[in-house]
Amino acid sequence: MAVQWPILIGAIAGVLAKLIISGAGAGGLLFRVVVGVAGALFATYAGDKIGMYRAGESGGLIGAVLGAIVMLIIYQLLLETRRK
Repeated sequence: MAVQWPILIGAIAGVLAKLIISGAGAGGLLFRVVVGVAGALFATYAGDKIGMYRAGESGGLIGAVLGAIVMLIIYQLLLETRRK
């Protein structure tokens, strides 16, 4: 059950981030899950580095959504760079 929670939180975070950043290019459910999980990992890592979380603590849903938004913005920037 320990593996399913980060994936579930990541999926929810990815869907919410995709709704907030609507122009984030193409991507289905799998893309949203991957972006959400990456966002959760990013939020946990960044939160640990700036002292918001202790070692072993996860970022939670809000942190995962914010991390997924950052990941989608980076994705959009990479797409724009490739198109030029």
